Amino acid sequence: MLKRFPPKYRTDRDLRDLQRDGLRWTVEHAWNNSPFYRKRLEEFGVTPDTLRSLDDLARIPFTTAEDLRLGYPLPLRSVPPRDIVRIHSSSGTTGKRKILCYTQKDIDDWLDMFGRCYEMAGLTREDRVQICVGYGLWTAGVGFQLGAERFGAMAIPSGPGNLELQCNFLIDLETTVLCCTASMGLLLAEEVHARGLRGRLHLKKVILGAERTSQAMLHTIRDLLGVREVYDIPGLTELYGPGTGLSCRQNVGIHYWSDYYILEILDPDTLVPVAPGEIGEMVYTTLRKEAAPLLRYRSRDLTRLIAGPCPCGCILPRHDKILGRSDDMVVFRGVNIYPGQVDEVLARIGRIGSEYQVLLERKADGKDHMTVKVELAADPGAASSPVAPLIASEIKRNLMVSCTVETVPYGSLPRSERKTKRVFDNRPV
Repeated sequence: MLKRFPPKYRTDRDLRDLQRDGLRWTVEHAWNNSPFYRKRLEEFGVTPDTLRSLDDLARIPFTTAEDLRLGYPLPLRSVPPRDIVRIHSSSGTTGKRKILCYTQKDIDDWLDMFGRCYEMAGLTREDRVQICVGYGLWTAGVGFQLGAERFGAMAIPSGPGNLELQCNFLIDLETTVLCCTASMGLLLAEEVHARGLRGRLHLKKVILGAERTSQAMLHTIRDLLGVREVYDIPGLTELYGPGTGLSCRQNVGIHYWSDYYILEILDPDTLVPVAPGEIGEMVYTTLRKEAAPLLRYRSRDLTRLIAGPCPCGCILPRHDKILGRSDDMVVFRGVNIYPGQVDEVLARIGRIGSEYQVLLERKADGKDHMTVKVELAADPGAASSPVAPLIASEIKRNLMVSCTVETVPYGSLPRSERKTKRVFDNRPV
């Protein structure tokens, strides 16, 4: 399936050997070149010589986002400054930014991974890739662009926002592939629909990243843009950036590049592995990253592993889409709720749109109350019978909490060109 950017192994045994050797190299590299990592490993009694198999991965201490902030400005640096050719930063806005540095080899590896994404999505050198994501310190824009150039397709770096320009480029440049956040995809799809441009588009594929998506949102994007194939691409600045995996045409999970990093799915509380199919936190260990390697980095992103071979025939393993973040969890009347759980409930209900908001507040009675605002479907006839009671019933049945549901007209909830905020916890701390 993947010919230009194939996996670096053929069998499970080959993969284990590759990951074992990559783990040993990473620990030795960090031990010799990073004062932070050496001190942390020594505290836990771990040296490069103690790692004999992949089972020893569990002995390695975790790395967290707080470690990156405390190590500002160049945390985890494991190469001389002269070998650093680029830095990127996370999109976080609180406290010191998380800055990651890259060697030329890191950049080359990242672009090869991105090339694999485009190949898995079935692109050719005839494709024209319109990139509607942020540039600058963020990894997305430059990652999508240089990945397209490495692959050999035409890159159209239009950036986010500016719907007038985006629509003009879609028509005039005959864009065939659109890369954007899900929120930007929805915004652009609705603009295309409002202008009656769908019949003039040449779009074949959409690649979405940077935020959690719902089935309703995906359906709206497909329908309004007239595309069949929508792919999900994960992205984490600490782990190169976007391009470290992609969903396949079978749409049964995201293949991740296990020949470049080890992915553990751990219980966020006990930090022990969960079984395939169970939700846990994504923890990363890189196998060949030079400038800022990761040793058991806790991402806080939640997903689950998907066991067994994929119908598409690709041997690379799979995880589910990102279901939320462990630090996005809210506790409502003693029940832990993740935003992804609300997505899953609403996805099974017809007659509603893709956008919703969850509002949490504490009223005068001293009790916590939840209000869920849900857009109705764009088709006015779809709301001929009340849907709010059904939504409230399904949330009660699946999440074990009671809520008030308000339905609002299609298009009345805010859209964003970046990531749309949907959960608002207004309760006093």
